Amino acid sequence: MAHDLNALAIFAVVAEEKNFRAAADRMGVTRAAVSQTIRKLEEGLGIALVSRTTRSVALTEAGEQLYADASPALANIRTAIEAAGSLRGSPRGQLRLAVSSIAESFLSGPLLARFAEENPQVKIHVTVTDEEFDIVAEGYDAGVRLGEVIDQDMIALPVSGEQRQIAVASPAYIERFGAPSHPRELTAHRCIGWRTAPGTASYRWEFAEDGKEFSVAVGDEITTTDMALMIRLGVAGAGITFGMEESFRTHIERGDLVPLLDAHCPRFPGFYLYYPSRRNLAPKLRALVDHLRRHRSA
Repeated sequence: MAHDLNALAIFAVVAEEKNFRAAADRMGVTRAAVSQTIRKLEEGLGIALVSRTTRSVALTEAGEQLYADASPALANIRTAIEAAGSLRGSPRGQLRLAVSSIAESFLSGPLLARFAEENPQVKIHVTVTDEEFDIVAEGYDAGVRLGEVIDQDMIALPVSGEQRQIAVASPAYIERFGAPSHPRELTAHRCIGWRTAPGTASYRWEFAEDGKEFSVAVGDEITTTDMALMIRLGVAGAGITFGMEESFRTHIERGDLVPLLDAHCPRFPGFYLYYPSRRNLAPKLRALVDHLRRHRSA
């Protein structure tokens, strides 16, 4: 197919110039190369496309028909290639990102707002999802997830500091039911859990003791796929909930929620922007990478 397209492009120039030498000069190849290409194209099609004389070249009826049909398509291909090449310059086009719903530091607003302001020709499309999928196969430029779940063949750039998950409850809940002193006591409490999607198992709350990690399957009195609802229910005193510390920070500072089991909540690597390794990174993605690096260094 590549050879056929190249032959068609040469044929189109011959049709326009009505001269093999002029066509060769225009394309920067030899006259013999042009002649050989046209001959092979004719042999492949089984019909003459040009009538050659020592003085001129004229299209046959088949040649006229082929040129009329092919030239608009070739023009569209040239336009498409030129458009793709123009993206080498300033950042432009649609930047598609798949971001974990708990990546608070990335989704909070200022970081993306500043990037959008600095790159007005980039259209940012953010899909907030906790589903695990192949960002390349799904047509995304990059994703943001916890480092521990990113495939090792991806390039990863930190977009947050270390993270940790904590258990929290409202002062009213603690006053009424008390606070657990060990994670295993959570099974005796009302808990507000999280699941990735309807019909999936609830997330097991993860803790550590003496350097060893363990998880607890808390009760499922209330479960949801929405972290924001978990927080609202926790503030309302519906039970103990569990999630990223930075998601709860504002409510903790206001006194709406109280951290629990602090000694059993270790820190771990945070969120990363990840994308496939490419030699020629699109300017729109390169701009985001550079923006994040400046943000981190600041």
